[in-house]
Amino acid sequence: MPKITFIPQGQEEIVVDAEVGSTVMEAAVRNGVPGIEAECGGACACATCHVYVDPTWYEKVGGPQPMEEDMLDFAWDVRPTSRLSCQMKIVADWDGLVVEIPEKQA
Repeated sequence: MPKITFIPQGQEEIVVDAEVGSTVMEAAVRNGVPGIEAECGGACACATCHVYVDPTWYEKVGGPQPMEEDMLDFAWDVRPTSRLSCQMKIVADWDGLVVEIPEKQA
């Protein structure tokens, strides 16, 4: 299983095992990672699972699709490496992925 490191604002990083085929949001919720609210349950209908992908991983993970880009307009403090974690489907070679959680969700 790939390991994903979550970095919540002002807290220790949290490393979780993530199931291939699930999403980064699902891995966060299953493991009680603070700061990922996931109000829409992964339907790309809110921006409460917003994360910043570590710049060293962004190219490998890829950028958002048009629907996700539209929802990121509602996210707080969007940055060039912003993604909605519900739209990031985990693959085996994401082992070691690092994402930072914004100070607040929209």
